[in-house]
Amino acid sequence: MTIQGNTPPLKGLVLCGGFSTRMQEDKSSIAYHGMPQWQYLVTLLQSFLAEVYISCRTEQQDNFSAYPHLIPDSVSSGGPSAGLLSAHAGQPATAWLVLACDLPLLSKQSLELLIQSRDATKSATSFISPFNDSPEPLIAIWEPTGLAALQQNVIAGKNCPRKTMLNMDITLLQNPYATEQFNANTPEEKATVLSNLGL
Repeated sequence: MTIQGNTPPLKGLVLCGGFSTRMQEDKSSIAYHGMPQWQYLVTLLQSFLAEVYISCRTEQQDNFSAYPHLIPDSVSSGGPSAGLLSAHAGQPATAWLVLACDLPLLSKQSLELLIQSRDATKSATSFISPFNDSPEPLIAIWEPTGLAALQQNVIAGKNCPRKTMLNMDITLLQNPYATEQFNANTPEEKATVLSNLGL
């Protein structure tokens, strides 16, 4: 981890604001580990970070009434950029370790590697996706400079966090636990995960 006197504080953000259209049920509420997926990811992040937030659409807030740290979307970009930029708008000097809610195989070992490899002089620290060799923007640490770049892209009509990362100076990591980056987005993928977990 590259440390400087001005290193932005790092906080956690679980993105739960999607519509889960392909899954046909709320991905953040699926209990792969005996608890809702959002709670599983929050618990993982709390192993490393003092402050962990949930990003959600405004109409979802009642779904997470048991958790005090919510960031409702305040940016109308849509998609994961809305959650990222809503967090950035409220705390512009903060770096965010961001997790999509559809990562049922993620464990502490991947998060530990990501945090230990953080380079705060870059705009982000990200794993390489094992599926397309591109940056994985939703298992990543976004520094304030990276989120400022995403904000400018969204203003220009370019709403994709991955494409923003492709044009930034970032740290890219090969994850030896790459299977943990599996996204479960469909009922079939959910069934595969449940089978792998012996459920």
